[in-house]
Amino acid sequence: MTIREFKMPDVGEGLTEAEILKWYVQPGDTVTDGQVVCEVETAKAAVELPIPFDGTVHALLFEEGTTVDVGQVIISVQTAGAAADAPVQEASAPVAEAAPAPAPAAEEPVAEARQPVLVGYGVSTASTKRRPRKAPAGTAAQNGTAAPAAAPAAAPVLPAVPAQPGGERPLAKPPVRKLAKDLGIDLASVVPTGDGGVVTREDVHAAAAAAIAPQAAPAAAAPVAPQAQTPAPVAEAAAPAVEPSARETRIPVKGVRKVTAQAMVGSAFTAPHVTEFITLDVTRTMKLVQELKDDPDLAGLRINPLLLIAKAVLVAIRRNPDVNASWDEAAQEIVLKHYVNLGIAAATPRGLIVPNIKDAHAKTLGELSESLSSLVATARDGKTSPADMQNGTITITNVGVFGVDTGTPILNPGESAILAVGAIKLQPWVHKGKVKPRQVTTLALSFDHRLIDGELGSKFLADIAAVLEHPRRLITWS
Repeated sequence: MTIREFKMPDVGEGLTEAEILKWYVQPGDTVTDGQVVCEVETAKAAVELPIPFDGTVHALLFEEGTTVDVGQVIISVQTAGAAADAPVQEASAPVAEAAPAPAPAAEEPVAEARQPVLVGYGVSTASTKRRPRKAPAGTAAQNGTAAPAAAPAAAPVLPAVPAQPGGERPLAKPPVRKLAKDLGIDLASVVPTGDGGVVTREDVHAAAAAAIAPQAAPAAAAPVAPQAQTPAPVAEAAAPAVEPSARETRIPVKGVRKVTAQAMVGSAFTAPHVTEFITLDVTRTMKLVQELKDDPDLAGLRINPLLLIAKAVLVAIRRNPDVNASWDEAAQEIVLKHYVNLGIAAATPRGLIVPNIKDAHAKTLGELSESLSSLVATARDGKTSPADMQNGTITITNVGVFGVDTGTPILNPGESAILAVGAIKLQPWVHKGKVKPRQVTTLALSFDHRLIDGELGSKFLADIAAVLEHPRRLITWS
């Protein structure tokens, strides 16, 4: 029989490894050219991998949660009619027993240099030290070492693929499957409410809340509680429950979260940060938001305060173009940018990502709204591409959605400034000589003092505030 091997492809520029998040096939399954067989996560994003040929799955060489180097074989497939000779294994059987193990002689060299890339941040220097990995099944055979064919301890055990009644795999997007795995929920037991019988995030959270209800009655009343577990690494899903008396819990940091941490440390100790604050009355802006929502010309568009804040930032950049720059360390030069790729910080189950709206300065209000909506929806689905997260110039982070008044945000490496938007609340405010309840918020601007001095940073922040206090300036200053 003919065995073809599928190697971990190069799924991103500068990346040398990826973690297997989910297998969509098991030994004995039939696959066709172009069929997605697994989902992997790099330091940039989650990616689905299609198989490039037809056949029957012979063996899965790595467990879910294992980090694999680019170029290593991750799955073998029987082709050229040999599928009929291969025994179909149970999904829970050890990988070593999936089929009689041939001895493929191909051993690919492992890439040595690592340059983890944080989405939107470019290449950053990092340690080349890798964490220990699990040995793939079949390693003994490839090295010429005999191993008992029926020794389950010699190979990892893959979890069974959930199946709905009738043997069909539950329908769900990859981010939803990962969420279910992180929460320890069997998708086959979840009642789908999405169109066409698709399991949604809400369905998984509801199932998780129901599962823990017998153990903790208060948790049943707050179905959002399991969401705190969402960022947990895939490998943690199969770990035993933490004992109530436990004093510590260790969570491996990897993927996007790991590279984000490295980039933030690099930024904090490379760029000299300055943060300035301003508290302002945004009542007129909030009224304009409501008027735009009622405008038939903008029907179908998502209109919210963030949209007008983004527009205010773009107007302020036009009035203070020198803030839109970067620092070239090698040449010791300031690089002025004549375009604005406006980053929007987004918290996702896999960690912080900062996709950006390309050429935001050239977009109309409607186009900016469409871009923001697309950016948010894509981030929530875990489908943000590496290209969407590169070459940002200035970022907005909306901490107000968490009820936070303000903060001192850290610059994204390579960018000149980041604006934190606090919660918008009714507060006592002196308006036309009288104390009245007004919609008030606080903005915090962090900037790189190599690029932006105190005067320029203050003017930039003041202009943003002036537009939000009197939004007619969106027209008069444009």
